[in-house]
Amino acid sequence: MSPIQNVSRRGFLKGALSGATFVLAVRYLPESASAETGPLGSGSRLETGDSGLPSDTVTGLNHTAFHPNLFVGIDADGTVYIVAHRSEMGTGIRTSLPLVLADELDADWKRVKIEQAIGDARLGSQDTDGSQSIRGFFDVMRQAGATARLMLVQAAAAQWNVSPAECETDLHTVVHRQSGKKLGYGELALAASKLPVPAKDQLKLKPQTAWRYIGKGAPSYDLTDVCTGKAGFGMDARVPGMVYASIERPPVLGGQVKSVDDKEALKVAGVSQTVPVDPFKPPHAMQQLGGVAVIADNTWAALQGRRRLKIEWDHGANAVYNSDGFKKELQEAARKPGKVARNVGDVETAFAKGGKVIEAEYYVPHLAHASMEPPAAVAEFRDGKVVAWAPTQNPQAVQDTVSKALGIPKEDVICNVTLLGGGFGRKSMPDYVAEAAILSKRVGKPVKVVWTREDDIKFDYYHAVSAMYMKAAVDAGGKPTAWLQRSAFTPITSSFVPGANYGSGGELGMGWVDIPFDIANLRVENGPATAHVRIGWLRSVANIYHAFAIQSFANELAVAAGRDPVDYLLDLIGQPRVINLKDIGYQNYGSSAEAYPIDTARIRRVVEMAAEKSRWGKQKLGKGSGMGIAVHRSFVTTVASVVHVEVTDDGKITIPRVDTVVDAGMVVNPIAVKAQFEGAAVFGTSIARTGEITATAGKIDQSNFHNYRVSRMTDAPYQTNVYLVENNAAPGGVGEPGVPPMVPALCNAVYAATGKQIRELPLSKHKLGK
Repeated sequence: MSPIQNVSRRGFLKGALSGATFVLAVRYLPESASAETGPLGSGSRLETGDSGLPSDTVTGLNHTAFHPNLFVGIDADGTVYIVAHRSEMGTGIRTSLPLVLADELDADWKRVKIEQAIGDARLGSQDTDGSQSIRGFFDVMRQAGATARLMLVQAAAAQWNVSPAECETDLHTVVHRQSGKKLGYGELALAASKLPVPAKDQLKLKPQTAWRYIGKGAPSYDLTDVCTGKAGFGMDARVPGMVYASIERPPVLGGQVKSVDDKEALKVAGVSQTVPVDPFKPPHAMQQLGGVAVIADNTWAALQGRRRLKIEWDHGANAVYNSDGFKKELQEAARKPGKVARNVGDVETAFAKGGKVIEAEYYVPHLAHASMEPPAAVAEFRDGKVVAWAPTQNPQAVQDTVSKALGIPKEDVICNVTLLGGGFGRKSMPDYVAEAAILSKRVGKPVKVVWTREDDIKFDYYHAVSAMYMKAAVDAGGKPTAWLQRSAFTPITSSFVPGANYGSGGELGMGWVDIPFDIANLRVENGPATAHVRIGWLRSVANIYHAFAIQSFANELAVAAGRDPVDYLLDLIGQPRVINLKDIGYQNYGSSAEAYPIDTARIRRVVEMAAEKSRWGKQKLGKGSGMGIAVHRSFVTTVASVVHVEVTDDGKITIPRVDTVVDAGMVVNPIAVKAQFEGAAVFGTSIARTGEITATAGKIDQSNFHNYRVSRMTDAPYQTNVYLVENNAAPGGVGEPGVPPMVPALCNAVYAATGKQIRELPLSKHKLGK
C-alpha cells in the first residue's frame, strides 16, 4: 500500500511496499544540472537518491525511457510525463504550465500524464504566489518542450539516415515529408535518450501560428478526480502508523504556557498523550506558534481531548492590542507626514496657492484567508530525516522551515505536495508543517496535524490593517493640480524583521507609488505601524487597500466636479505614455520595465472597454440602482471592473452584474484565466461586504463563518462577464489582479445607488450588505 492513497496515479512520490513508511527522493537532475545551472542543464541522465531507507518502487521521471531535463520524460509506449513544480490550488497552473510544454513538444494532450514535483531547488522557484507562475516559467517550459522535440527529431533522422532539417513533428510523431515515413515518440524515446542534450541556442521554438494549446486552453487536468472525490488534498494524506494531533495555541501572538493540566484530556478515549510545543524564537517568520498538542488515534479524539485541557497563559506584550484603539493610532499616523516614497513637482507650493481642496480618509481592517481547506500536514521524522505531505504553496519553504525547526540539513527534508483546497497566500507559510515535524520527532511516529476552522481564523497570517489619507487641490474643472496620499499599514516585513514598521518597497509598489495619474504635483508617503498579529500575503496583498483608497478618491473627485466617473478617470490617467519609475527603485513585481511597462494606453483601453461592455451611461437605472467603476494595475496586469448594484431601503445589496476587462498580455489558458476573474469578483465581494478581523486584548474576536462571513451565493454577483484583451505582450499575472478593482468598484456603485460614500470597510459596518 502506498503511503498516500492513489499516489502513483496522482503523481506523488511514493514509498515502498511491505508497510514501510517513507518516500524515495527523486532528483530530477540531468547530468550537468545543478542549483546553479537550473532545470535545463546539459546531459540526459536522471539521477536518483533515496532518503536513507530501503525502497523497491518509485514514481517520477526515472521510469521513463527518455528524460532530457527536469520537466519532461517520454516512455516507450509513447506516454509523456510532465512535471508540475508549482502548487495547484484552483488556479489551473498544474494544467497550464504543462500545457505550454506539451504544445512546444507537439505532444498529444490525451497522452500526457502530470507528475507533481517534491520540493527541490533545482526546479527553480516553487513558491506559487505573486501571480508569477506563467510569467516566470513560460519560456522555461517552452525550452523544455523544444529540447525534447529536437532530440526526437534528431533520433528519427539518424534512423532514416536523413538530415534533421528534412524532418518535422506532427502530433506525437516525427515525420519525414519527402518519404512519408513516420515514427511515434514512444518508438524514438530510447534512441533519443542516448543523444546529447542540445544547447539553448540550437532550439527553434514554434511560431505562434503553430501553437496547438497555448491561447486555446484546456479544462483542468484534475477536473474529473476533483468532481468525483478522487483527488488527493492535504486532509486526505495518510501513512501507516500515523497518529493525529490537535494543538491548543497561545491566543495572543508571542504568548507562552505558564501551566497545563491535562488530566481530563487524557481520559478521552483514543487520546494517548499530550506534548508541549515550544514557542517560536522571534521573529516568528514561518515558525510554529507553540502551545500544547493532544495526540490521539483519530482526529475527533484529539479535538475532544484538546477541549478538556486547562492551560494558564502568559499572554505577553501583544495583549495590549485592541483594534478600536489601534485604528485611531493608524489613522493619526496616516495624517502626519511620513517617509516620502515618490515625489513629482512641488505639492506644498501647489496647495499653498489656495483654491478648492478635497480631503478623505480610508480604512481597511485585517482580513483572514479562510480557504476552503484549513491547514493540515503529515510528517514523519526517522533517522534524522523528515518526509512531509502538505497542501503547501511553497515546498522549498517547507524544507527550510522544518530543517531550522529540527536542526537538520535542508536536503534531509522531503516535501510532497498535495492538491490545495484554496491557498490565497496563507499556505506559503508552512508553520503547520513544522508543527507536524516537531511532533513526529517527539512522539516517534508519523503525525498528522489538523487545523480546525477556528484555528484557521484565529491563528492566521492576517492581511495588513491600513489607513490612508488623501488630499487634492483641484482647478475650476475639478482636475487635480496637486495630489497627496499617505498610508500607514502593518507591513509583512514585521513577520520577518524585528521592529519593522514601514512598508517595504514591494508593498509600496503595489498600486501606491505607481499611481498612473497624470498630475503635475504628486507626493506619496508612508507612515509607521507596529504589528501585533502575524501579517502575511493575502490574494493581491497591498493592492487591496491601495486600490480602495485611490479609486474611491478618484470617484469622489469626479462627483465633486459634477463629471461622469468614466470620463473623469480617463482624464486622470491622461494621454498614452509609459511611466518610468526607475529613479525610485520601483520593483515592478520582479519583472523588467522593458517587458512589462506601465503603459497608460493599456490602462485607458481596459477602462474604455469596461464602460462599453457594461453599457455605461446607456441604460436607465431605477431607484436604489447604481454602477461603479475602478481600474488597477497589479502583478503587471491591468484590470477594469464595472459593478452594478441594487440597494433596498433597508440596506440589502444585490449585485446583478459585473463586467471585468483584463489585459494580461498573451493568455495561455483562457478557460482558467476567466475562472480566476470570476472567482476574484466573489473574493472581492467578500472583502467589501463583510471582511473584518478584530482583536481585543490581543485575542482575535472572530472564529468561524458565523462572525467572519464570506460571500454566500445570494451575496455574490449573479452574473460576471470577463473580457480578455487580445494582444501579444508578455504574459502577466492572473490569479490576483481581479481583486483590487472589484472592491472600490462595488463601493462606488453603492455610492451611485445610495449617495453614501464608503470610506471604511466592510460595508456591513454601514448597515449595508447583510
